[in-house]
Amino acid sequence: MNFHEFMKLNGVPLVKQKGQHVFLQGDTDPSLYFIRAGLIKAYYTSEDGKESVKSFLLANDMIGSLTSLNQEGVCSFSLICLQTTHLEKISFAKIRAQSEIDIQFANGMIEFLLGFARKKEQREYEFLCLSAETRYRLLANNYPHLMEQVTQNDLAGYLGVTPVGLSRIKKRTMSNNL
Repeated sequence: MNFHEFMKLNGVPLVKQKGQHVFLQGDTDPSLYFIRAGLIKAYYTSEDGKESVKSFLLANDMIGSLTSLNQEGVCSFSLICLQTTHLEKISFAKIRAQSEIDIQFANGMIEFLLGFARKKEQREYEFLCLSAETRYRLLANNYPHLMEQVTQNDLAGYLGVTPVGLSRIKKRTMSNNL
């Protein structure tokens, strides 16, 4: 059985409205979420209340807090819906149990986890090795629709710059394209 078939049989459908959290940093949530439609922001909140955007999640993305999946820890980040979002929720325990009895399913989960690791490694590389302007250009080229759906503050938080810094980057980018 593949993951999508498994989700149809075992997933719990959820609809979250714009502004609703899926989970909060500090919660215990040993579930994986598959996004059917909508837009979610994953973000960290520092001790002093500063928000840093981890990622934006679109239809067909999956997410869960790895530190919370095995009920060994708490979520290290929060998920908030930026639009009405349709999700499927499934406990990691069910995924693990299915992986133990179904090699095809287990191999599919390995591929998912490898894809997740590649995406995370790419984000780390971009954040640590590329300039904010280059990160902005990559985001604008790879996800142009996201640029219109996300606030400037959230874009700035994702790029690791202030909103004023983002305005300057956008201005330079626009003048370089003329």
